[in-house]
Amino acid sequence: MTPLFYREQEKFYLSVDCIILGFKDGKLYLLISKRKFEPLQGHDTLMGGFLRSDESLSETVSRVVHEYTGIQDVFMEQVGTYGEINRDEGERVISIAYYALIDLELFNEELCKIHNARWEELDKVGELIFDHNQMLSDTIEILRKKAATQPLGFNLLPEKFTLPQLQSLYEAIYQTELDKRNFRKKILEMDILEKQEDKDKSSSKRGAFYYKFNKEKYDELLKKGYYFSL
Repeated sequence: MTPLFYREQEKFYLSVDCIILGFKDGKLYLLISKRKFEPLQGHDTLMGGFLRSDESLSETVSRVVHEYTGIQDVFMEQVGTYGEINRDEGERVISIAYYALIDLELFNEELCKIHNARWEELDKVGELIFDHNQMLSDTIEILRKKAATQPLGFNLLPEKFTLPQLQSLYEAIYQTELDKRNFRKKILEMDILEKQEDKDKSSSKRGAFYYKFNKEKYDELLKKGYYFSL
């Protein structure tokens, strides 16, 4: 039997909202969908869901991200908690926002049809429901701060990538052009990339060598006091 102290308290809804980001052709994209129910049915919204009684918070986030992307073991971090009294027009809902970085090559496009979702260029995202624009803004601020000191960007790339692709990713994150020579010098001096034998020749006849990020090597360097810095 539930103790009296708990029975006397008000009950609220707890949800998660997921800022799911992808990267393609030099641009960052946000996964959004059309809300299927009132209030604000038909308006653009982030991906989300309610916490279930048999789930931990991390399990709820993983379930939501997998439901909308078809990908498991995605890099995710918490953005913050949003609990303004009237933030949701339907009920008193407290939302915990997470951002997820995915490799678009692994994304299941069929899920866009199922969920009436689409990938929107980050700088073209319009008005989202409730406080979802604030969640997105907070996410970008966090991403820009952390990407300079942690190798978060590699979560947005396929397993094999070129240095031009890596540079264009960071240019998309920071919305600024980076010096090619300095960027390559810095990233290669870290010695956390493994050069591959094959090349990407889609953009030039000469081609660009593929690289892979060596997370195990990076983790070992962390133990020795090394830190990522771009």
